[in-house]
Amino acid sequence: MTKVFLDLETTGTRTTRDRITEIAALKVEEDCVVERFVQLVNPGQPIPAQIQRLTGISDAMVADAPRFADLADALRDFLGDAELVAHNMRFDYGFLRNEFARADISFRASTICTLKLSRRLAPEHPHHNLDALIERHGLTGHQRHRAEGDAEALLALWQHWQHQVDGDHFASLIAGQRRMPSLPNQLDPGLLQEIPERPGVYLFYGHNRLPLYIGKSVNLRARVLSHFHDDLSQDRKMRLTQQIQDLEWQETAGDLGAQLLEARLIKTQLPIMNRRLRRQGRLMGWQWPQGEKAPRLVAAEEITTHPQVPLYGLFRAAKEARQALKQIAEHHGLCPRLLGLEKGRGRCFSSQLGRCRGACHGEEPRDVHDARAREALERLRVQHWPWPGRVAIGEGTAANAEGTLAWHLVDHWCYLGSVETLDEASLAALDDQPVAFDIDTYKILSRALGKHRDGDKADASLTIHRLDSDDAPQPRED
Repeated sequence: MTKVFLDLETTGTRTTRDRITEIAALKVEEDCVVERFVQLVNPGQPIPAQIQRLTGISDAMVADAPRFADLADALRDFLGDAELVAHNMRFDYGFLRNEFARADISFRASTICTLKLSRRLAPEHPHHNLDALIERHGLTGHQRHRAEGDAEALLALWQHWQHQVDGDHFASLIAGQRRMPSLPNQLDPGLLQEIPERPGVYLFYGHNRLPLYIGKSVNLRARVLSHFHDDLSQDRKMRLTQQIQDLEWQETAGDLGAQLLEARLIKTQLPIMNRRLRRQGRLMGWQWPQGEKAPRLVAAEEITTHPQVPLYGLFRAAKEARQALKQIAEHHGLCPRLLGLEKGRGRCFSSQLGRCRGACHGEEPRDVHDARAREALERLRVQHWPWPGRVAIGEGTAANAEGTLAWHLVDHWCYLGSVETLDEASLAALDDQPVAFDIDTYKILSRALGKHRDGDKADASLTIHRLDSDDAPQPRED
């Protein structure tokens, strides 16, 4: 098979934003270079000073060079159907794919990464960059950090392996790369074979076991691999895969268990790339007990300590909560003063603007105003926990206890953990476990239980068992 030994110089490491400054491609047949494609490229953007110092390629050197789009057709014809060989192929292939895409040319090729080969051939060595390999194997005489010199050094490394490594072993490693998606260089390729096609949560770690990203899926294998397929065209995923040093996963009985576990792990491990679910803080909401003149702002923990009093809205700050109530007041012609949003006597400012129906100065009866206000608040009402105490939500392949694979312990929308049997669930329910309300967990559970009550086929595998009774659970009416 014809191979092309490839090296690129670029303005940086971001495949979707940075650009190629030099291309070197050596076409090899039967261990001989039969054709070369070596070309400086005008990137259309300044080359950072540190990159100029590293490569020796300055802005002046590329000023009169062609843009990639001008040479894309010629390069595509040169590459043909050859197999590409590069050191850290993810980098070079990602840049090529994106540059061709900008030129409206679809490009795909079979690839071999010599960095991965080196890791498999000599796992006892800590360093596998091209400089280290050149020194280790005595491959001198090549101009480093220019594309043609690096491509020639890469070819010399390949030929060294062909002469020094057992042929069958070398061929088997190459065949293994051809069968597998492009994993990050730092990951053991054997991990790929172990990832199950089942629901669960996966965790990506960086240096020193720093949590990078936590995700969930009903098919762990497919979801994890999708990260490594997409990273070539997405900066965020490219940055993620460049940092991944290790990967773990935890299987769950189904999608609900995966969602609950993901939300919990993100809150406890605080991975740096899960910004949305990492957000924490004391949630707030409105309550309006009977007999009180106006709604009051309370912590969301009231949903567990005073479940008999409705909670309206879940907000991450008092300012956000007051703004929501203010918008309701404006939309329904309510008095912000009577709702506790402003102080004073006589006509409120909204009344002077015609936005209040006059309850503040007797034009509208107070009881009528309050009835309208309570009705308007209903659209923000947080769903009450429909059971007196804790329940075990069974999730599995059948809608009965015998077929259940896991029981999720929940109390007033608070997830306490999962166990394998109802006996364990009952024992666990006796423990003095802390109850912490979390808005993401509330949304996950309320959505799943809503589908369950509506007979949604997607949640037909859920069963519910009250831990304070041997009878089937009977939700309490609000």
